[in-house]
Amino acid sequence: MQSLISFAHSRLSWGILALSALALESAALYFQHIMKLDPCVMCIYQRVAVFGLLGAGLIGFMAPANRLIRVLGAMLWGVSAAWGIKLALELVDMQNNPNPFSTCSFLPEFPSWLQLHEWLPSVFMPTGMCTDIPWEFAGVTMGEWMIVAFSVYLLAWLAFIVPMLKKST
Repeated sequence: MQSLISFAHSRLSWGILALSALALESAALYFQHIMKLDPCVMCIYQRVAVFGLLGAGLIGFMAPANRLIRVLGAMLWGVSAAWGIKLALELVDMQNNPNPFSTCSFLPEFPSWLQLHEWLPSVFMPTGMCTDIPWEFAGVTMGEWMIVAFSVYLLAWLAFIVPMLKKST
């Protein structure tokens, strides 16, 4: 338990979180711009969740020994991973059970003060349909792989947060 706590207080743990999220973002951009696979609005929302994980990793990396910084990073990590898995599950449901009455929108519904699709359309503008399945690996769709990825992030968050909570009690 003590070694897990000291790992959570290290820059290495937060660096792994940030670098893994950066790798996912890079893969998404590779699929979009090199392989010419069009992201749907749910893919864009998942991309935002992964950016949240990247931000959490960077926050924790700044000062991992500082409890407030760790808590802020952990909160963003947990929210991003949970939101991401929710989105990935919704996308897979849309793909597996297409319904003309239950479709995703063509444009993301970002808050008026955060119009990412207008500011950086090459990253945040959806051009695909949610019901399309443009890529599979080992018989698993991209949406299903994202369920796996967000599940790993959520399990890692739980492994991180439980010792933190035990230490504070």
